Amino acid sequence: MFQEIALTILLIIFMIVVTVPPLLFIIIYFRDKNQSQHSVLRNFPLLGRIRYVFEMLGPEMRQYMFDSDNEGKPFSRMDFANIVVAGKYMKTLISFGSKRDFNKAGWYLRNSMFPKQLAEMEIECDPKIKTKRYVGTEGLFSRKEHLEDIEIKPWRLNDSDTIIIGADCQHPWKVKGPVGMSAMSFGALGENAIQAMSYGLGKATGSWVHTGEGGLAPHHLVGGGDIIMQIGPGLFGVRMKNGEFCPDQFQEKANNPQIKMFELKLAQGAKIRGGHVEGSKVNPEIAKIRGVTPWKNVDSPNRHNEFHDMISLFDFIDYLRELGGKPIGIKIVMGGPDSAEELAQTMAQTGRGPDAITIDGGEGGSGATYQEMADTMGLPVKSGLIHLDNALRKYGVRNRVKVFASGKLFSPDKIAITLSMGADLINIARGMMISVGCIGAQKCHTNKCPVGVATTDLGHQKALVVEEKQWRVLNYVITLRNGLNSLAGAAGLTNYTQFDRTHVTYKDEHGHAIVLQDLFPYPEIIHQ
Repeated sequence: MFQEIALTILLIIFMIVVTVPPLLFIIIYFRDKNQSQHSVLRNFPLLGRIRYVFEMLGPEMRQYMFDSDNEGKPFSRMDFANIVVAGKYMKTLISFGSKRDFNKAGWYLRNSMFPKQLAEMEIECDPKIKTKRYVGTEGLFSRKEHLEDIEIKPWRLNDSDTIIIGADCQHPWKVKGPVGMSAMSFGALGENAIQAMSYGLGKATGSWVHTGEGGLAPHHLVGGGDIIMQIGPGLFGVRMKNGEFCPDQFQEKANNPQIKMFELKLAQGAKIRGGHVEGSKVNPEIAKIRGVTPWKNVDSPNRHNEFHDMISLFDFIDYLRELGGKPIGIKIVMGGPDSAEELAQTMAQTGRGPDAITIDGGEGGSGATYQEMADTMGLPVKSGLIHLDNALRKYGVRNRVKVFASGKLFSPDKIAITLSMGADLINIARGMMISVGCIGAQKCHTNKCPVGVATTDLGHQKALVVEEKQWRVLNYVITLRNGLNSLAGAAGLTNYTQFDRTHVTYKDEHGHAIVLQDLFPYPEIIHQ
């Protein structure tokens, strides 16, 4: 293969040499030799340009040709393939065996000696959902695939197991599925991507769309499903012209029956700072929704100005809950084992606090962040989740709040392990992006996404066809639920809400295994 690649490159170079006029080579030669910016070109005119060709093509060559199936970061080729196959074909079948390196340390789910039969599972399988999936064959030059209409089981929770958020609110939110869209703003994503997710998640039922901190857009509403509206430090969508909180705009959003919960964003795993959107993405529609100036960079503050400590945070939560009648959640990132102590303790002492907490892992993604923050700031989701769950249990407030988790949780096994560690619900961002066509080009911040996902440029967005991609989102979510159901049955459980720390084992590189409950025991309650 490497010889073929080398010969192809040499052939391309030869064709360029024989077709480009000699005078042009002479001009480029002397320009390279006399420029002062690139040392390689100054010493090796013309020839040095080959180096820059390879440097430019390097990421794509590694992604598609040189990295192994499990090597690519932040998502491997195998990760992409699993999400795409689930969305297109509703399949997770493999043959011959896993490609996981079983000699490395890692988390494993515990199987039961007496797994549950399908008939024993306490899960809602009717009414069926209508969807479309691909059938046929797909080759490099011959693409004979076509969409077929099918009906599938929804794999929702029964009424008795439905997760209720804000039970004491005027309008509590009842959730019947474990996964939904994570916070992704209109502006970070284009309207076609948002609409495809909205339609797909709406058809799935029991799921949700998350606005991100960019405010509620008409594109979030088109699917008719449940919506979480996030309120970031910039207050986009609920702010006055001077940037202060606007109660009237908030109440207007709360009156929308599709909005089931509001979430105050305190932090995000990929950036412990305010959000950022490049001005090239801020078209007039986005500017109007956010209440900002078109075509200018948008930066939100590092934190909300409406509160500065736990008590003032709780005051603002109470104010919003009373004003809108809907549950109010917060989104945080854990910095250490004691990060949630003050939050849980204050909840116990005051009897107040959020209705939901989203714990975002440091491995989470973002349309735009800084390298130093993405690599180092904030704990990964599994560590942060255990510490949050421990703090809430320790102070006897765990039953008052529902916990969302997010951070590369895109497959049934990863979700099952995270549920075992203390999450009630799972937010998925990049898995949803991949299901609508993301190829991991990592150009989200440039507004030049080649597949029309993370861009507001109409020319690039035309690559993403909403009518086709909505089915992939629907199929991906239902396949996740189906996979979770299978894992729960194999663990001897009747549905996926029953996972806890006794169902996960950690195996080190020496082969020693320890149950998660023994590694991180549930704490004793010190406050009732």
